[in-house]
Amino acid sequence: MTSDIETRVPSTGHLERPVIHQTSLLRQSLAITRRNLIHIKRMPEMLMDVTIQPVMFVALFAYVFGGSIAVSAAEGYREWLLAGIMAQTIAFASFIVAVGLTADIDKGIVDRMRSLPIRTSAILVGRSMSSLIHSSIGIVVMSLTGLVIGWRLRGSFLEALGGYALLLLWGFAMIWLGILVGSALRSVEAVQGVMFTTIFPLTFLSNAFAPTENMGTVLRFLAEWNPISSLVQAVRELWGNTGPAPADAALPLQHPVIATLVWVTLLTAVFAPLSIRTFVRRTQQ
Repeated sequence: MTSDIETRVPSTGHLERPVIHQTSLLRQSLAITRRNLIHIKRMPEMLMDVTIQPVMFVALFAYVFGGSIAVSAAEGYREWLLAGIMAQTIAFASFIVAVGLTADIDKGIVDRMRSLPIRTSAILVGRSMSSLIHSSIGIVVMSLTGLVIGWRLRGSFLEALGGYALLLLWGFAMIWLGILVGSALRSVEAVQGVMFTTIFPLTFLSNAFAPTENMGTVLRFLAEWNPISSLVQAVRELWGNTGPAPADAALPLQHPVIATLVWVTLLTAVFAPLSIRTFVRRTQQ
């Protein structure tokens, strides 16, 4: 699968032990990434969470709830909304990784991979790369949907790239959370329950769908210190979809780009070693 195997047949007609040429971590990871993407190709319904579901959220909030939610953005709620929908979708990258990894462990696929001459880390890297590609499809779909409903990138080209880069960095941090949960829990049903009850309210208790200024004191404090809020505010400002946060907003919203980079670094530093340790312990039992 990930190593070059050469079988020599001598003149005696007996097969010799195959010669295995070790390959790099990158090549092994790309092979596993390809395997995961082929799985998606053969089961296209796995793309519903990054195609149909985000479009439904955009339509629901833009046309049903948008008229009753007042925002400070001059371009209106629809343009203000897109960054929040994208942040929610990229946050669910952890959900995808957790479910996929748990399924692979439960079905014995990870054990088969470990029997091959590959590094254990290649399994996690390949799963992470395929998950980022999976989530990126959702970002593309939502960008096209946003253009249809009137959303535009009003900042510079570099600022637009910066917004997309922050989304991918956030997705990378969330992947480690998914690996941790997927390695710790024993069934897909348990993973779905834990991830849904964690990620779903986390995205709604933020500025993704409604401004924090109108929230109560406690809710506003929680929402503005929610790492998703700084991500959404940073992306909105980089894309030119809103102005700076109010003067009385929390510190992360005053400096959203820096705050998002700090959150990504902290979350990765915490979840990465925990997830690797949990995965190794789970797969070596």
